Amino acid sequence: MAKITAAEVNSLRKATGAGMMDCKNALVEAEGNSEKAIEILRKKGQKVAAKRADRESTEGAAITKVNAENTVGAAVVLACETDFVGKNDSFVELANKFAEIAVNCDSKEDFLNADFGGITVADKLIEQTGVIGEKIEISSFEKVNAPFVGSYIHAGNKIASLVGLSANIEGAGEVAKDVAMQVAAMNPIALNEEGVSKEIIEKEIEIAKDILRQEGKPEAMLDKIAKGKLNRFFKDNTLVNQMFIKDSKASVAQYVKSIGDVTVVDFKRVALG
Repeated sequence: MAKITAAEVNSLRKATGAGMMDCKNALVEAEGNSEKAIEILRKKGQKVAAKRADRESTEGAAITKVNAENTVGAAVVLACETDFVGKNDSFVELANKFAEIAVNCDSKEDFLNADFGGITVADKLIEQTGVIGEKIEISSFEKVNAPFVGSYIHAGNKIASLVGLSANIEGAGEVAKDVAMQVAAMNPIALNEEGVSKEIIEKEIEIAKDILRQEGKPEAMLDKIAKGKLNRFFKDNTLVNQMFIKDSKASVAQYVKSIGDVTVVDFKRVALG
């Protein structure tokens, strides 16, 4: 049997994040070959992943990363089964590493196939499933590309958001972060009225009409009153029309305009669960 040194165990632990005994056992089984040991740990992860495939992964960490030029941002959720794992420093660190890779990927598929220390992100997820002992997955992947991109992560990594502005001007950083905080808190369904689907609009009009009928309003007045209620729906649920959470006298669009000729062009929000 090959003699396994503490240095070899520690090196494998740093490479994989696995526990000391798991690393030692893998090295023993691989007769000291670190590459074979990594493969053994990965296969263990595959077995754990298969056993826990039907588990719910509603905990985890929601993370955003923005490139150095503030023109591209990514938001991901690294999901797991328990709050205990989701709050673990090493798990959050792993989520941050994934988000850094995501910034340079165009889609979730590209991201899962991207390189993570010599293996794909997808393989790293399987490997870490074996290390952690829970089902882990990327449950959300979002990107924003804009002349200026800002982000916000809510305390505890439960919600993360990205906001794209039409120009990189003085004050853009603070404004983008404030609007990203608005997105996290108020969860708008679209940027503006044009972004709301026809199906949602028709559904809201029918709901409004049903309520008005129950209130005894004349049928001839329903369309006009329902459209008024729809405008209220847009004000409450579309980002630029929402009242700004830090100043209820201004809409988000008005707040953004206060720093100059700039508008919100995009946003994304990811959350646990």
